[in-house]
Amino acid sequence: MGKVAIGVAVVCGIAVAAAAAVVVHRKTKKSGRWVKAMEILKEFEEKCGTPIPKLKQVADAMIVEMHAGLASEGGSKLKMLISYVDHLPTGREKGLFYALDLGGTNFRMLRVQLGGKGRGIVNQQFEEVSIPPSLMTGSSDALFDYIAAELAKFVAQEGSDFKQSPGRQRELGFTFSFPVMQSSIASGTLLRWTKGFSIDDMVGQDVVAELAKAMERQGIDMRIAALVNDTVGTLAGGRYNNKILGTGSNAAYVERAHAIPKWHGLLPKSGEMVINMEWGNFRSSHLPLPDYDHALDTESLNPGEQIYEKVIAGMYLGEIVRRVLCRMTEEAAFFGDTVPPKLKEPFILGTPIMSAMHQDTSPDLKVVASNLKDILEISNTSLKMRKVIVELCNIVATRGARLSAAGLLGILKKMGRDTIKGGEKQKTVIAMDGGLYEHYTEYRECLENTLNELIGEEVSRTIEIEHSNDGSGIGAALLAASHSQYLEMDES
Repeated sequence: MGKVAIGVAVVCGIAVAAAAAVVVHRKTKKSGRWVKAMEILKEFEEKCGTPIPKLKQVADAMIVEMHAGLASEGGSKLKMLISYVDHLPTGREKGLFYALDLGGTNFRMLRVQLGGKGRGIVNQQFEEVSIPPSLMTGSSDALFDYIAAELAKFVAQEGSDFKQSPGRQRELGFTFSFPVMQSSIASGTLLRWTKGFSIDDMVGQDVVAELAKAMERQGIDMRIAALVNDTVGTLAGGRYNNKILGTGSNAAYVERAHAIPKWHGLLPKSGEMVINMEWGNFRSSHLPLPDYDHALDTESLNPGEQIYEKVIAGMYLGEIVRRVLCRMTEEAAFFGDTVPPKLKEPFILGTPIMSAMHQDTSPDLKVVASNLKDILEISNTSLKMRKVIVELCNIVATRGARLSAAGLLGILKKMGRDTIKGGEKQKTVIAMDGGLYEHYTEYRECLENTLNELIGEEVSRTIEIEHSNDGSGIGAALLAASHSQYLEMDES
């Protein structure tokens, strides 16, 4: 018996030793993979670096491109489009004005009652309508007839708390957020469709004329007083409350008319002109772009275009996170030996999901865990892995926010608002629109802190950044008011 017992003990001992060897081997393999994953993350962080000197180089490169774009058409990656808005709302505008905001699969209709000096917006109402998918690829008549019919219903619901002055034609501001070449404040030719629209017979046509014809067919007696893009609309809405600049993944600002060499018309009385920069197309050798960004650009619908937008805008941030996670899984088995199928789907990781994970404050990062499970079908992640994902989100958001701040610095420098001139009491308010700025707190705070760091404490006291909610719709109504055919009558 004793021998048997010893034999068993020895056999068991060998078995235990062998199991221990396997565990050690697995642990070594696992720790090697972890080290590799951390190397990938560290390398990505280094290549996304945005030290202050680099941000100042980006800002200076932005200014060079702004000058080139103002000098000639096609002279720069920045289009620096002349908006034909040569004066912004003053706050003295009075009366009832409408706006139509078309920028995607929905459109908004607004009516705004302005009370004149010191009273501002007295009353406002809006309605949002979905566009049937069939109309996004049909004919221009079908699309604009549908919009005009909805507008006719909206006008018919005008209540007694909105007062139209007797004998006056109603006036409307039209926000049209597609690429347009404007030729006046109330005319512009569609260059191309984006955002899922494809109506061939509309390209090359004047969008204001098409809307006006549809309104006439619906029996609406209304003059289209201003055509604006959404960023210019945000700027106008902001200026009404003393703001001077609007930005999302685009920016608009007020330029001195004599500083626009490509402007060949009479100089406007105001001496100013709103410029729609189309800044998403900015690019510079100073932008920190790791391989993931180049791959995203190559595989995009517009390779080589909108480079700046692809590192700062909400549409792309989550996708960059996904691409890094993919590489960490392919090369370091971060989520196991095979890449989870959902992780291979482009744009599955939207920026709202990234934002929720980045801002997860629960001790065990349960928001990260639930998003991985629900969106990517990845379960059983460790707290250590979830912390890495939060860090990855932070790297991508920080780079985007800091580069946005560098772009703002470029505009402020071009306007001479980056310094305080002796004895001058200036105030600069930056109007920001869009979900990224509104909902992604970490992004917003990083952008604001970086801008303060770039301009210094003294100048930062003269600058306010404010969220301009629905700026483009309200702005269009205000631009209709400031370009009203009855303006001189009101001011006389």
